[in-house]
Amino acid sequence: MNTALVTVDLNNIDTEHICCAISEKKGENCVGSKKAWLKERFEDGMVFTKLNERGKVFIEYMPAESCFAPITAPNYMYISCLWVSGKFKGQGYSNQLLDACIEDAKAKGKKGLVALGSKKKMHFLTDPNFLKYKGFKICDMAEPSFELLYYPFDAIDEKKDVVPQFKPCVKTGQIEDQGVVIYYSNGCPHTDKYVPLAEQVLKDRGVPYRIIKLETVEEAQNAPTPCTIYTLFIHGKFVTNEVLTEKKLVMHLEKYDL
Repeated sequence: MNTALVTVDLNNIDTEHICCAISEKKGENCVGSKKAWLKERFEDGMVFTKLNERGKVFIEYMPAESCFAPITAPNYMYISCLWVSGKFKGQGYSNQLLDACIEDAKAKGKKGLVALGSKKKMHFLTDPNFLKYKGFKICDMAEPSFELLYYPFDAIDEKKDVVPQFKPCVKTGQIEDQGVVIYYSNGCPHTDKYVPLAEQVLKDRGVPYRIIKLETVEEAQNAPTPCTIYTLFIHGKFVTNEVLTEKKLVMHLEKYDL
């Protein structure tokens, strides 16, 4: 098996598959929406590295100053996704991808790495147990269970040195809006499919709602959720960051009698 890593960039993105959207049904544009999003992020320093195999084995990272997350982490590299799944698990690929990221971040003069995690398992988050095993530590927390993890390359004094932190807009896990509010971006290819389906469900049920697409770095960095890929709020409270099918959305709505 060829285990070489491939970096996807503007020169090859139109011909390379992106691991988080290997296939799609006729008429869908999941892959296209994610590739368009990546092309914009490449201009801000996004790196997308994957295994040279057809499978979900990849890492996405970029300078924290331009990442799609409401954090403050000067001169750190933000890992937005590290994913190894299926038959590729247990073969050392997570280590290989993380090591490549560390090497690149050091070469670019970064202070360290930062990533989003959670005290309990949540969708679309890099496995926090793996990151902690590799030496990442918690530097900040936000409701309901989010953890900001960081890995400084040099020893620091947390009482004196500036460490990464969440922005105040995400600390409470609440917003003022009632009804249903969905924040999302094309950071996940499947939002392009499931957000319109969710909107149709909400219309059919007569539920008051707002759907907010985060399209710029500024919008993402001032969002009320660390999960800018997708977050569902109901009556002002964080509910989930899972990209919901119509059936799963209805299940959540029924819990709130909507």
